[in-house]
Amino acid sequence: MFYTILLKSHSGLRWILLVSLIFALVKFFRAARGNSHVRRLVPYTLISMILMHIQVLFGLLLYFISPKVIFAAESMKNSVHRFFLVEHISLMLIAAILITIGYSKTKKQINTPFGAKRLLIYYGIALIIILASIPWPFRGLGAAWM
Repeated sequence: MFYTILLKSHSGLRWILLVSLIFALVKFFRAARGNSHVRRLVPYTLISMILMHIQVLFGLLLYFISPKVIFAAESMKNSVHRFFLVEHISLMLIAAILITIGYSKTKKQINTPFGAKRLLIYYGIALIIILASIPWPFRGLGAAWM
């Protein structure tokens, strides 16, 4: 039961995180071009980073209790088990690290066009990595839309 609740929470939070990242990237793009209010970037960066960290915590809990993660040599031969054992967690941790580094490096410059450009790069790369490593249903990895 705990596993199911955690899995549904992890899957549902994915959509909130994706929407948050897309809104943030739009804001960063506008601010980098000088067409928007640069001072209002802090909530978008923080909300996206906090949601990403919560998602990572849920994912780490799932990593150790999921039946799809099998710590055995045979797991590398099975594409579903390998994806959840190595690929998914590695790429998601890289994305979380990129978001955290992007925020940390631009903390003092966040209200400038330069800071917005930097955030756009870090958060944009993180979003691409996240989209590539989500177990979408059409990938055949045994995951659902929700």
